[in-house]
Amino acid sequence: MHRTLLLLSAAFTIACEAITLTGQAAEAPAATAVDFHRDVLPVLARACFDCHGPDAQESALRLDMQKAVLAGGELFGAAIVPGNADESPLVRFVSGEGELEMPPSGAKLTAAEVETIRRWVDAGAHWPGPADEPVTAPLTSNHWSLQPLAPTIPPNDGDPWIATAVDAFVMAKLREKGLTPSPPADRRTLIRRLYFDMLGLPPTPEEVAAFSADERPDAYADLVEQVLASPRYGERWAQHWLDVVRFAESSGFETNVPRPNAWPYRDYVIAAFNDDKPYDQFIVEQLAGDASGESAATGFLVAGAWDQVKSPDVGLTLMQRQDELADMTNTTATAFLGMTVGCARCHNHKFDPILQKDFYALQAVFAGVNHGERPWIKPDREQANDGLQPAVSSLENEERFDPIEATAVRFTVAATNNGSEPCLDELEAWTPAGGDNNSSRNVALAEHGGRPSSSGNYADTSKHRLANLNDGKYGNDWSWIAETHGHGWAQVDFAEPQVIDRVVWGRDRLGGYADRLPVDYRIEALQRDGSWREVASSKTRRPYNDQGAMVYAGTFSQPAEPTRRLFRGDPLSPKEPVAPDALSVLGTLGLSLDAPEQERRLALARWIASPQNPLTPRVMVNRIWQHHFGVGLIDTPSDFGANGTPPTHAELLEWLSQEFINRNWSIKEIHRLILLSNTYQQSNQSREQCAAVDAASRLLWRYPPRRLESEAIRDTVLQLTGSLDLTMGGPGWSAFAANENYVRVYEPKMEFGPPEWRRMIYMHRVRMRPDAIFGAFDSPDGGQVCPKRGTSITAIQALNLFNSRFTIDQAERLADRLRTEAGDDAAAQIQQAFQLAFTRDADELELAASQQLIASHGLPTFCRSILNANELLFIP
Repeated sequence: MHRTLLLLSAAFTIACEAITLTGQAAEAPAATAVDFHRDVLPVLARACFDCHGPDAQESALRLDMQKAVLAGGELFGAAIVPGNADESPLVRFVSGEGELEMPPSGAKLTAAEVETIRRWVDAGAHWPGPADEPVTAPLTSNHWSLQPLAPTIPPNDGDPWIATAVDAFVMAKLREKGLTPSPPADRRTLIRRLYFDMLGLPPTPEEVAAFSADERPDAYADLVEQVLASPRYGERWAQHWLDVVRFAESSGFETNVPRPNAWPYRDYVIAAFNDDKPYDQFIVEQLAGDASGESAATGFLVAGAWDQVKSPDVGLTLMQRQDELADMTNTTATAFLGMTVGCARCHNHKFDPILQKDFYALQAVFAGVNHGERPWIKPDREQANDGLQPAVSSLENEERFDPIEATAVRFTVAATNNGSEPCLDELEAWTPAGGDNNSSRNVALAEHGGRPSSSGNYADTSKHRLANLNDGKYGNDWSWIAETHGHGWAQVDFAEPQVIDRVVWGRDRLGGYADRLPVDYRIEALQRDGSWREVASSKTRRPYNDQGAMVYAGTFSQPAEPTRRLFRGDPLSPKEPVAPDALSVLGTLGLSLDAPEQERRLALARWIASPQNPLTPRVMVNRIWQHHFGVGLIDTPSDFGANGTPPTHAELLEWLSQEFINRNWSIKEIHRLILLSNTYQQSNQSREQCAAVDAASRLLWRYPPRRLESEAIRDTVLQLTGSLDLTMGGPGWSAFAANENYVRVYEPKMEFGPPEWRRMIYMHRVRMRPDAIFGAFDSPDGGQVCPKRGTSITAIQALNLFNSRFTIDQAERLADRLRTEAGDDAAAQIQQAFQLAFTRDADELELAASQQLIASHGLPTFCRSILNANELLFIP
């Protein structure tokens, strides 16, 4: 393609930021006058769609200007001759009459669109704005997932099978294809399905018998509530989320060193599911939990791989950092938004309305995030019930008290954790919440008239100045330090008397430093009569432990420089600065280039979690649906863009998404809507007529059975043998022999005992080295995000499950259990095994075959066959 037009096309697709990247024809203008933004840019975007070349990104920075476009090229001169469409090469090319064709692929411009360009050029090719400044206009898209949620009413024609709105949508689709739903599953199948699906463990024979005998109409609804209240639920569903966020407990790359303090993030996710934490809050905490007392939650940001071996080569070191930030950016976008923003790292997204600028705007949000540990401030649920507040934290501390009118607050330090000069990165005094928007106000801020004073200031005035005490900025670089070792005081006088009810302070809220921390202190309020009244002190807190717990949840610091767009993603080719922001097709965060680090993450989190963001509820609802039925309403769960698949039940997805928001973002409420439907309770039996139309059961004419994941297979084996340890939380167990090599070599353990008999979610996850036995069952390795596991069938799986030392040991334990519970009679042992494994009796053929197997090869061999049975390994 000729260079001039190539660059011109890129100009419109990249720099104008006014693209409608859908490939759809624009309507012919109704008015005589041609509007540049309304009429011309959408057509030019169509004409230039996919006209990307090796030099497009660089040159587009200038060719979005009228001056550059009219300057001409190497062969054809100016691409546009204002006032003369016949002499303008661009018009010839878009009309198919020139040496080049635009667009080079896909649908050509319609006659009406070509006429729009012709009329615009003949009218003078009006170009708004100065000739040497870029043209900007809103980026738009007609793609379905980027549109606001559509109000949807469930279709219901009175069919008696329709018990819920879910059923109404499913029945409508079935009827479109001439299909009918399946009859209900029997009670045994239903309870096994529910337990495996929701808990990752089978029901006991006693639980199956009780449910089967319960004839109450609400027996199943009660059972649903029981599984939702079980702590096993959080363990099961947390694993689905940990797959999505590429969680592992080692750094990957060649050294692959362990992260011994990464497990608190795993426990945080388990607790969030068990507590039914609202999903919007779940989002905010994972991006900015350091601002809300959930310090372990930001383990999400640094859950990915980290190349710790640095290079003396500047370019390689910069690229390593770019890879770290790209990992955070990509994971955030795919996990919460279902958009593949990583495709825009080097150029505008080829298929979705995501600009390269958008990628670096998102990256700028995380520019102050670094891999590493910081003090673990445990939330209230983790604290002992002794009436005391948690020990002081170097990050943030909140002191609450009864409202008091004050003219100043004073923070007096009697001791620090290391005997050094006391340090505060901010001293805040907040008014009680109230008013129309229930807002509170930090009246100590300098911008609100707060005046700082102190007992004396650190000699190094270049950084730790008194003015930093109430400047609204967090971190060590914006902190105040006293001049005396171990003690000192700082004070902020208010502009006028204020009623306050809490003081918030920290040593370094960005997590970089934990020294100089006040551990013995008192906080006083100055009253109108001139007297000081103590409102809080360290006496109300637990003793400070200098060896405090740490968590691998990232450290935060204010970026030293603004983020820049990179030519072709090359860190050695920085271009214009980019402010931290969201995807421009959906809105903006409105932040400045130097916005405070924490504020960036909070702003993005709140934008993602906003009810106005159409992607967020759709993506999560689809993930929930996927884990109930094996495949989502959209089978590309982390790609809701043009390369993703459309939903099988678009109206159902819309309705569930709106219900998700309306029901306070409750994940358990979405579970209830699905689990209580007749759709979920159908038989799994195949029917030839229906399979001929919909072999994969995507339209849900039956419940689609599927194999259990690796964790559920292993946990089920342990439960059957009586070995499973249900201890929750804390550091995990290891499937590998210990080693201390600089380059870690993870050799599988050959012997297993009680320390390894906890649930598999508590296994210490080694990146790029799955468990040697159950990792073969398509377990993700933490190398990248895994929104949907594969389901392979390999010889290694069969060999591992039948011949591994683990299975042989557990078969022996199952044999011991059968002897204890059923005695020495083989028939009784067989029936007990079938009840434990399949919650049913063996039929005559099974009984005879099992007796023959025991007689020939012994009871442990029979037990190995039970542990390998398909019936045990599938959600029915």
